Amino acid sequence: MPNVQLPPKESNLFKRILKCYEQKQYKNGLKFCKMILSNPKFAEHGETLAMKGLTLNCLGKKEEAYEFVRKGLRNDVKSHVCWHVYGLLQRSDKKYDEAIKCYRNALKLDKDNLQILRDLSLLQIQMRDLEGYRETRYQLLQLRPTQRASWVGYAIAYHLLKDYDMALKLLEEFRQTQQIPPNKVDYEYSELILYQNQVMREADLFQQSLEHIEMYEKQVCDKLLVEEIKGEILLKLGRLNEASEVFKNLIDRNAENWCYYEGLEKALQLSSLGPFLPHGTLEERLQIYEEISKQHPRAISPRRLPLNLVPGEKFKELMDKFLRVNFSKGCPPLFTTLKSLYYNAEKVSIIQELVTNYEASLKTCEFFSPYENGEKEPPTTLLWVQYFLAQHFDKLGQHSLALDYINAAIASTPTLIELFYMKAKIYKHIGNLKEAAKWMDEAQSLDTADRFINSKCAKYMLRANMIKEAEEMCSKFTREGTSAMENLNEMQCMWFQTECIAAYQRLGRYGDALKKCHEVERHSPSTWTTGGKEPQMHP
Repeated sequence: MPNVQLPPKESNLFKRILKCYEQKQYKNGLKFCKMILSNPKFAEHGETLAMKGLTLNCLGKKEEAYEFVRKGLRNDVKSHVCWHVYGLLQRSDKKYDEAIKCYRNALKLDKDNLQILRDLSLLQIQMRDLEGYRETRYQLLQLRPTQRASWVGYAIAYHLLKDYDMALKLLEEFRQTQQIPPNKVDYEYSELILYQNQVMREADLFQQSLEHIEMYEKQVCDKLLVEEIKGEILLKLGRLNEASEVFKNLIDRNAENWCYYEGLEKALQLSSLGPFLPHGTLEERLQIYEEISKQHPRAISPRRLPLNLVPGEKFKELMDKFLRVNFSKGCPPLFTTLKSLYYNAEKVSIIQELVTNYEASLKTCEFFSPYENGEKEPPTTLLWVQYFLAQHFDKLGQHSLALDYINAAIASTPTLIELFYMKAKIYKHIGNLKEAAKWMDEAQSLDTADRFINSKCAKYMLRANMIKEAEEMCSKFTREGTSAMENLNEMQCMWFQTECIAAYQRLGRYGDALKKCHEVERHSPSTWTTGGKEPQMHP
């Protein structure tokens, strides 16, 4: 049955319902719904019933929500609002195909509704309906031809369909409409230029891409990305001398970026054609890294990357130099830097031999080798050697040896967080989760203002099924006045909630685990397809 047109008073109330929904003031929205529906003349008003259902859905009352929305739709099947609301409800249950049908029905009744078209386009891109997405974006472009999002959205549709020529034509047409003062920094315009260039490279238009980036270089804000793009394109075009200069300049800017070294090797024709077919000799490659290391003596990458290339005695020589420098200055992430070498048994054996010899020598004479003279190493060098050995043996699965080394390090320096953190990690790898949580708690107690170590401690506690203790640990960083669990749920702290679910399941508390699952699920449906925003409603 067709619905009755609301008079001005009730019409204003309905607009307030929409505003409450958009501002997440759901209880106020329900009050306004009641004010309309309590009037006998409008007790069956379809759009109000539908909005009441949508609001109830946001409060977790799903069954009631469907009941009201369906009733509202039956009462006013020709209302685009009712169909839109029904689509939003279906989308919240991840029934995307059904939601798309609802949106299409809504558009039959109001074909120029911008919000419905936007919601439809979001679902089409999620369902990879690229043809449908292109049509919807075309409608939006016709309705809002002056908006940047309309042009870019339509160009993206052709880009995804791999129709690069049309995508570039649209982007260029739109770019020409932009009035940018020559000396003004415009970040959105800069991103438009970079997107254009990306499409050109994907279309293999490398010469055109190079000319384009050089022409608009001054208007691009990200100068580093411009140089990276130039290096990539010059390599593709075979202009290797120019490419090598670009990558050398990039290395001067950031000597730790491994990608720049890879680009430089390709430009100098030193990189491998395959895993066993080196194009340039090993000596040539090592010479390049040595020269860069002299220019950037504090950089780690030019000394670390050759370790991937060399075997045997040469590896031992370079590794010896690399380890000594890092142990002397105290470099906690040293093991992480070398961890990728552990696939090679020969290299692992050499590392173990070197570092165990360092430890024995430092204990006896405070030198890396008993045959050295000069300035003695500080006591901290032995500490970092023992810390490294604990990580090394933990990686190899020799946990008792790892514990011996970490305990020795803790005995000498009982105030260093990294040592307790590593001890907890070793116990975790052994499988003793209670002991791991205990030592992580010890690490946390050394710096109670560190949010990272606090979170790690809470995670270890949850792995040990210590849910209450984990909640108390997190309460140090959550809002006062509310329980930590409520605040973490409100902040959508997914890692905490998923760990809670696993802990409840292990404890056999399936009801609590299921409750947490529902909490996690409630975070997502209304935001996954809207970029984190509630879908808007417009009559």
